[in-house]
Amino acid sequence: MEFRIVYLPPFRAASSGLDPECDFSPEGRLGKFNAYFSAIRPEPRDAFMPRDFLFYDEERGGMVWWYALAEGMDDGGNEIAEFDGGYYLTYVYRDGDEEANGALYREALKHIGDSEIFASDARPNHYAMGQIITPAEIIDRQGFAQMEVFVPIKLK
Repeated sequence: MEFRIVYLPPFRAASSGLDPECDFSPEGRLGKFNAYFSAIRPEPRDAFMPRDFLFYDEERGGMVWWYALAEGMDDGGNEIAEFDGGYYLTYVYRDGDEEANGALYREALKHIGDSEIFASDARPNHYAMGQIITPAEIIDRQGFAQMEVFVPIKLK
């Protein structure tokens, strides 16, 4: 597998807050947060890639969803998080295929562990995270989405 290495700049984000139940239903914390950010229509200059990042907070034991805010965007009254940016190794899989995701994640961790230049950079608010990268109209037509996973790394 060829992995991609990217840099995510620091950003300010609206946050779902911690959801130990991982509840994506319309009444759940994550479902309500999804409705909040899905209604935002960024300016064209801010719409070049998905702005949301979903991750499992290992220390606090629950899912957290962030939406990177551009200047002037409404935070919807949500918690605010400050992300300090960093390097990430990324891979893509078909959303919902947890077997493929698990295999790719293990391969990514092995790649990082075997690397002479990269090391893991997992730490509080800096975990592996994912985002749907497929535009909604494509998902509707093809019937599935692609998930990109970001695994935090640093230079040794």
